[in-house]
Amino acid sequence: MIKFNKQRRTLEREDYKYELQDVKEANLYRDIYSYEMPPLMCFNHRQVPMMTPQDIWITDTTFRDGQQALPPFSVDQIVHLFKLLHKLSGSKGKIRQSEFFLYTDKDKAAVRKCQELGYEFPEITGWIRADKRDFKLVKEMGLKETGILTSASDYHIFNKLKKTRKQALEDYLDIVKAALEVGVIPRCHLEDITRADFYGFIVPFAQELMRLSKESGIPIKIRACDTLGYGLSFPGVMLPRSVNGIIYGLNQLAGVPSELLEWHGHNDFYRGLNNAVAAWLYGCSAANGSLLGIGERTGNTAIEALVIEYIGLRGTTDGMDTTVITEIAEYFEKEMNYKIPHNQPMVGANFNVTRAGIHADGLMKDQEIYNIFDTEKVLNRPVDIGITDKSGAAGIAYWLNGRLKLPESNKTTKSDPGVLAIKEWVDTQYVEGRTTGISEEEMWAQAKIHYSEWVALQKK
Repeated sequence: MIKFNKQRRTLEREDYKYELQDVKEANLYRDIYSYEMPPLMCFNHRQVPMMTPQDIWITDTTFRDGQQALPPFSVDQIVHLFKLLHKLSGSKGKIRQSEFFLYTDKDKAAVRKCQELGYEFPEITGWIRADKRDFKLVKEMGLKETGILTSASDYHIFNKLKKTRKQALEDYLDIVKAALEVGVIPRCHLEDITRADFYGFIVPFAQELMRLSKESGIPIKIRACDTLGYGLSFPGVMLPRSVNGIIYGLNQLAGVPSELLEWHGHNDFYRGLNNAVAAWLYGCSAANGSLLGIGERTGNTAIEALVIEYIGLRGTTDGMDTTVITEIAEYFEKEMNYKIPHNQPMVGANFNVTRAGIHADGLMKDQEIYNIFDTEKVLNRPVDIGITDKSGAAGIAYWLNGRLKLPESNKTTKSDPGVLAIKEWVDTQYVEGRTTGISEEEMWAQAKIHYSEWVALQKK
């Protein structure tokens, strides 16, 4: 059958059907995943074209996958974070959906409280096991869509479920049909897709899902889950690890429209963000993440990072309020007792703090020299300086100018007598064996000695 491809704007054949390969033994890709050493990066030098969808967006799993990594959230905490997600999402709802557990009374209470807010975005969706009985929970909560766990690799099918591929496929299709019968949009989570047989299981399964979608008139979504963070986005990488190949194949070979595709990655090999962006670039509309990147083991793709990358790709915030990222970080630390690593991009206490005197000297002349962007405007986080033995007079001058809010005509310089006196005190601390940074309290005490009139003005 010849059909016009709207994305590539060419006529193409669309009648090839991939057959399920119901193998007798599990294919564990031992040549790549030996388990005795880190996984290998294998290339076949086959490249697929970038086909970025017209519309891309972010989805959230903070209250599902994210919550699995921390002590249970209270209902009030979930509601407050949901409000912040809505605020961050902006007028166009770029954070389109947020998924919730539905099993406990607390889970249900949190969903109801969030529903009462009446937000269009993020849309509240569920997450259930591949069990028909769980649909009762979805209907009880009045949700239009739910994620369904449909494990995809032979590690899961053979070793966890103790089934054959054919049995797993039939069971998954059965549960999807049950969702369609009650009018719920199913979102199939292809767990462990980066260790799955792409042509022997993934594509045949996806083609069957698209057939059911067409017959029912109900969209069926596919979430490609890089469960252990094995995905690679380098050109020419072999399947099953190729993020580019997985998204291209689902889109072009299995016929899954971009708007029904979602990428869910983990950060086990530091690739969570890059892989999510690659999924966008190669044909996936939705990138899934969690606030601050929380999640099992090393966590999920950080939503705040996806927000920044979205702006980089599109050249616009599309209404997102990026300053909310700082509000979210403060809430996690102050209200939830979550310790964010100091060097975590965008949200860590020191992400835009320098302790090097040469950097502070550059910042005093032009912030753009050492600051990644206008962090005060974008994140409500002015660039800052921390004082150590490496800060020098320039660092101390920068600290004083910022903390004392000195006007341009009165700004201190690295040659100011007060600055040099404080530097001498700092240097003495480290000569005597100090190994910790100079605290804010200590710096304020020094400021009171050498700049008492300006400190006094700060207190008025």
